[in-house]
Amino acid sequence: MSSKPPVTPATRALAAAKVPFKVRPYDYVDHGGTERAAQELGVPEHAVVKTLVFEDEAKRPFLVLMHGDREVSLKELARCLGVKTVTPCSQEAAQRHTGYQVGGISPFGTRKKLPVYAEKSIFGLDVIYINAGKRGALAALDPKHLRELLPVTEVQAGR
Repeated sequence: MSSKPPVTPATRALAAAKVPFKVRPYDYVDHGGTERAAQELGVPEHAVVKTLVFEDEAKRPFLVLMHGDREVSLKELARCLGVKTVTPCSQEAAQRHTGYQVGGISPFGTRKKLPVYAEKSIFGLDVIYINAGKRGALAALDPKHLRELLPVTEVQAGR
């Protein structure tokens, strides 16, 4: 793995906003998920925040930020959003909406401006590890910066 951090739309957006962050590279493995990233970096999986791409029944896309060790309750998320149903986007649609490859999706620097829903308890952490826009690279930062840089709505949709 290269010692030079990747330059991605996400890292450019964080740097442009003067957000203090540190890219933490790890050896990406297909389907390794947040558990693998947490093990490689020696951090709690609960602090690794995954960026998921969903859509409502009208096919409107949005992002959900969730702890790595928790799942999104689709029923609870739909209730929070006031819609009938929500479903995960296909890999192709997720890439089309964000400009990132699945496994490397960051909420920062997305191709389209998307609504962002974040699990409320993420903001209680001292530091989060969130995708830096490339498979195998997480950005360590204070979760307060999510509110500063993104159109975040806090929800309780985890289980």
